[in-house]
Amino acid sequence: MTRFLIGVLTGVILAGLALVILAFAAIRLAGRPPAIADGSTLVLRLDTEIPEQAPMSIPLPFFEEKEPLTVGDVWRILRRVETDSRIKAVVLFPGGTGAGWGKLQEIRSGLARVRAKRKPLVAFLRTARTRDYYLATAADRIYMTPEDLLDVKGLRAEVMYFRNTLDKLGVQVEIEHAGRYKDFGDAFTRSSMSPETREVLDSILDDLYGQIVSTVAEGRRKTVEEARAVIDEGPFLSKEALNRGLVDALVYEDQMFDEVEKRLGQKELQKVGARDYLRAINAESRSGERIALVGAEGSIAGGSGDDWSGDSGIHAEQFARLLREVSKDRSVRGVVVRVDSPGGSAFASDEIWREMNSLSRLKPVVISMSDSAASGGYYIAMTGDPVVAYPGTMTGSIGVVFGKLNLRGLYDKIGIRKEILTRGQFADIDSDYRPLSDAARKKLRDGLDENYRAFVQKVADARKRKFEEIEPLAQGRVWLGSQAKKNGLVDDLGGIDRAIELVRRKAHLSDTEPVNLVVYPPKQSIVERLFGKTKMSAWDGRIGELLKDVRASALIEGGVMRLCPYTIDVR
Repeated sequence: MTRFLIGVLTGVILAGLALVILAFAAIRLAGRPPAIADGSTLVLRLDTEIPEQAPMSIPLPFFEEKEPLTVGDVWRILRRVETDSRIKAVVLFPGGTGAGWGKLQEIRSGLARVRAKRKPLVAFLRTARTRDYYLATAADRIYMTPEDLLDVKGLRAEVMYFRNTLDKLGVQVEIEHAGRYKDFGDAFTRSSMSPETREVLDSILDDLYGQIVSTVAEGRRKTVEEARAVIDEGPFLSKEALNRGLVDALVYEDQMFDEVEKRLGQKELQKVGARDYLRAINAESRSGERIALVGAEGSIAGGSGDDWSGDSGIHAEQFARLLREVSKDRSVRGVVVRVDSPGGSAFASDEIWREMNSLSRLKPVVISMSDSAASGGYYIAMTGDPVVAYPGTMTGSIGVVFGKLNLRGLYDKIGIRKEILTRGQFADIDSDYRPLSDAARKKLRDGLDENYRAFVQKVADARKRKFEEIEPLAQGRVWLGSQAKKNGLVDDLGGIDRAIELVRRKAHLSDTEPVNLVVYPPKQSIVERLFGKTKMSAWDGRIGELLKDVRASALIEGGVMRLCPYTIDVR
């Protein structure tokens, strides 16, 4: 009886919550967008993750305020600010953003365009890290409080190795890969960095650090040598940062706004938040030819992916349906596919590659790479269409890998015993209780080598080059976008603006003709999820909570993977 009453009470609470959400959603939809007053100052806070795709929304004021802006949102805001006479200044708060270097380069480019229009653009820092300061250097004035830390001190890459720990636990990780740089699994099979890993990471650090130093030098009007020397002495307390010319003044937030007020000659600032401004410009006229902006974000997996997980990734069936929807929309004149993926399942990648090629035959397509478009993420981009990357995009990693766990030693330690009966020579090839036999290992190697050759050939065909020219650039090696451009693995360096320029050309649209960027998939609310089709594996959900790293989940799932060998988070 108690359980029944609890169930009834839970149902009533959920129904009440649903009604409240529906009511707020109706009010929200019926309400007018905020009016933007002449002489407004845009306040842009970038202190959260900046995804490519909008997360599920909850139409309640508190939750809406916490929703992150997408890359497309920020792009739309900054492009509109350039020509919006109502916006007289922009105040940037770049605090603790989780964006990668590709997205940061996209946003900073937009900020620089605003500054070029001679609108006051100021940045206010709070315990800023290198990423935050990188964005702030686009501003004409940088402020921080009198007692704070500017945590700018160069870059480092740390790689953790678990081999010794796994040996103690009795866990063996077996990895087979095609491509000598495809060092997926080294963290589990080695106790130190391989020469190949060291070579790639040194190369990435050198190139990325050079990009950051040159950007700081340009933004702060220093020579590259001066900027490099200053950064080499970081981090900095506030007074030291001021003395080194990294910031312009030490003030508190209200004093900073007072300074902006004086620059504009206003008695009181008319502040408008980024989200309100976005609502306003979205409600305004959207004339122009429709260009689809298709987001491909997350690790690549098979299936439909209709679940409630926070980051469902790119699922082959679901993404294929989305691409077919775009291809059938006659109002769409061209397509920009934004890829932000480290790869994943080899076979799911191939399904998506097929649909990408089908779309390319029906619509003008340009690939725009975000923070990462590596391994399977690079594979799906090989349609023969123009490929645009940021200098800081992680790309390439043309290789294939298979990994599995052998838990026999661990099972022995905790008293678990398995008895295995098989029919078929390789029935136990993916068993977690037996190591790979020589015959099984050869079978895997043959399959991986064939899959690798097919990958390289697809790249060669798409890049209009010979297999022998691409293969030395493959080998599973990760390249920055700047390096990939030199090696002919991408066509151009740039972001959304450059991708739209190329789509215009392919679709025979004039440079002056306005375009309307339409996001796919569209943003979904919790109401749509409640009454839409959902499916969630309890196992997948729990593993997703515990193992955010796609590499670890790949080992548990097994299978052939086109997956970037490591997650690079350069700080």
